[in-house]
Amino acid sequence: MTIEKVRVLIIGSGPAGYTAAIYLSRANLAPVLYQGIEPGGQLTTTTDIENFPGYPSGVSGTQMMEDLRMQAERLGTDIRLGIVSKVDFASRPFRIVVDDVHEISADSVIVATGASAKYLGLESEYRFRGMGVSACATCDGFFYRKKDVAVVGGGDTACEEASYLATLCRKVYMIVRKDHLRASQAMQDRVRKTPNIEILFEYNTTEVLGNDDGVTGVLITKTDGTTRRLPIDGFFLAIGHRPNTELVKDYITLDSEGYIATVPGTSKTNVEGVFAAGDVKDPHYRQAITAAGSGCIAAIDCERYLLGIG
Repeated sequence: MTIEKVRVLIIGSGPAGYTAAIYLSRANLAPVLYQGIEPGGQLTTTTDIENFPGYPSGVSGTQMMEDLRMQAERLGTDIRLGIVSKVDFASRPFRIVVDDVHEISADSVIVATGASAKYLGLESEYRFRGMGVSACATCDGFFYRKKDVAVVGGGDTACEEASYLATLCRKVYMIVRKDHLRASQAMQDRVRKTPNIEILFEYNTTEVLGNDDGVTGVLITKTDGTTRRLPIDGFFLAIGHRPNTELVKDYITLDSEGYIATVPGTSKTNVEGVFAAGDVKDPHYRQAITAAGSGCIAAIDCERYLLGIG
């Protein structure tokens, strides 16, 4: 079997992967990018984006990813469909297998595989993704100004999301599975003191309700079996994210939450020549613009590595 040789391989096609590709293409390093299982990443499930610079009228997540893809392709990136199924970072050049059949030898690799929001697993929840169901209050909260919404979760993230939404929305319900909040005391105090946040303890979400226009409510069930219907327009998941690191975990150092650990201020991992960008290394911000910025950093770090100056 013939092994293809490339200078830079980018794994992932969200804002981080495409931005890295744009910079590396302009540096004449002929990057090869594999789009992965979800071409365009999480943003393709977002209907409208209004906080990404350069789109004064807003843009759909799908369109923005298409714009980035076309820009990278125009500059020379070799963008391919396919899923990287195996990597070997134990020796150089690195060995990568795509779709279990195609083998590539790469001088450097940028991992931009993103992170996946944790969902409850309800069929109705998936049906209304992008139509009222969201896993990012910072991204989508603006669309629910002066409306009623619900946040699922009882940790710091849920409290942060609820507090943010409370500045925009008329009413914020927190649906908490346990009889207490798991958040830090400071975050608990904040939500308890916010008048338009109502905490509903010992409730589980049974079904997200809606129609062709989107979410209209949520059905919740208390631990004693009683049910309640909340009329809402937005349903926000805040039960955590799962970084997509299964592919590289045998070689790359991860932090306590499973995100790729990088040298502070850089995209460098513990393996020289392997870089990380986007949500796969970012447990805090998870924004399209920060992912794109980290893609730029990874590309510059990668270029300097290949030139022997990084």
